[in-house]
Amino acid sequence: MKRILLVIVAIICTTAVYAVDYTNVIVPRPVSCEAGEGDFVISSKTVVRAEVLSLVRAGEIFAEDLERVLGRELTVKKSSPRAGAINLSVDSTLESEQYMLKVTKAGIWIVGGSERGVFFGLQSLLQIAAASPVEKSSLALSAVTIADKPHFEYRGAMFDVCRHIFTVDEVKRYIDILALHKINKFHWHLTEDQGWRIEIKRYPELSQVGAYRNETIIGRNRKSKVYDDTRYGGVFTQDEVREVVAYAAERYIDVIPEIEMPGHAVAALTTYPELGCTGGPYEVWTRWGISKNIFCAGKESTFEFIENVLTEVLELFPYKYIHIGGDEAPRDMWKRCPHCQKRIKDEGLKDENELQSYFMERVEKWLNERGRSIIGWDEILKGGISKSATVMSWRGSKGGIAAAKLGNYAIMTPNTHCYIDYYQTSNPAENGEPLGNGRFPVTLRKTYSLDPYAGLNEQQQQYIKGVQVNLWTEYIATFDHVQHMLLPRVAALAETGWSYGNKDYDDFARRMHILRKLYDKKGFVYAPYFFNGIE
Repeated sequence: MKRILLVIVAIICTTAVYAVDYTNVIVPRPVSCEAGEGDFVISSKTVVRAEVLSLVRAGEIFAEDLERVLGRELTVKKSSPRAGAINLSVDSTLESEQYMLKVTKAGIWIVGGSERGVFFGLQSLLQIAAASPVEKSSLALSAVTIADKPHFEYRGAMFDVCRHIFTVDEVKRYIDILALHKINKFHWHLTEDQGWRIEIKRYPELSQVGAYRNETIIGRNRKSKVYDDTRYGGVFTQDEVREVVAYAAERYIDVIPEIEMPGHAVAALTTYPELGCTGGPYEVWTRWGISKNIFCAGKESTFEFIENVLTEVLELFPYKYIHIGGDEAPRDMWKRCPHCQKRIKDEGLKDENELQSYFMERVEKWLNERGRSIIGWDEILKGGISKSATVMSWRGSKGGIAAAKLGNYAIMTPNTHCYIDYYQTSNPAENGEPLGNGRFPVTLRKTYSLDPYAGLNEQQQQYIKGVQVNLWTEYIATFDHVQHMLLPRVAALAETGWSYGNKDYDDFARRMHILRKLYDKKGFVYAPYFFNGIE
């Protein structure tokens, strides 16, 4: 095993030589890939051997996925590496997400810096297997050595389940798609004007009132006045949340919940109108857009509610980050609210912008005291932020650039490149695209072209944690439609996050046509436009 590691490490230190077969297979593109001699045949007798018990589940997930390719599932067991097997090991001298994959005539070895690194190596092996010929339930893999690790530590995808809700199994399927592409963060958008989607035991009325709207607009938001006259909603119970978080953890994906504040809070205000500036009445929104009704920043009861909600959220989500929103919060009500104006005066604040900063920093301090950190949309910059807040830049890249220049960490998710609820082609009507956000097209090529470091010098670049795609669901009511919007654009984002500095769109396009075969085997419902030569 040490000899194999030395060979692989030597490859990293030399100029990468790309074998024809395998550079056109793996997405995201690996750091280096070199063809060997001969091949290894995977059959029903091949065993996946995990050197430590903690790797057995990763091997089982791989075996389940490989069954779609091979036609039968392999045996997985805890065992020392040996010839003739698929061997999984950890070497702590490697970086956590780094892995080495070596296919030889004698067997297959995957060594990761941690269990997470091994899992990523298995995703690469799965892609290789799906591109290889199957004969009589046997799979011949050509010899290859791959050395690989990601560029960015944060590679994320957001899923809005508030505008439309999806089943637990569908959320898991979303996570499966992320895992295949080595995405390691799942941003779960759980509260909104149109529906509250997480059970909070202290406030059961949120699941009964805030989780449901009376009807839903049909068609384009700004043009339509037609509604479906059907009550709509639902909530994820805490047991279901735990199930999703555990499922993601098995695939080495951290789940980041988003609890929106101070805006996008109408579902909560409908349930508890005393938390708003006017006291209501409010109604869970039945159309899309931005409401002027937001949490009252002047009432202590508002912060009591938020802290109680977050207390239960922290018990469900173990990852260090909590997303607390901060976007699209009009100040109109605050300007007229005596409670908010008194808060501004008592705290010595300049205006309503600083009142939002007070709001966010107060919640952040509460979370920091409990060992957690916040992420907020780029609007949190207005009025000032703490040095520990992470900014998610969505209104273009300017918010992330500003944050990095201030010395705050930023995640680049500009709507210009990363909003995958937007149309995928330049002529959606002609190309038969389903109804979507029509501000401008975000093609696969456009997503791929994202440069997270643009506008920053070398010193400032260290504050860019990574990248993310966002899938808002105003116009997306079915999971087939979700997949249609996510695939293949999530692959383009994944390559930017993993392979930054080693990107080539033409090469990516060729590999995507091969990866498409795995999409088919896994039953994913992807958009056809790119594959049909349409942008």
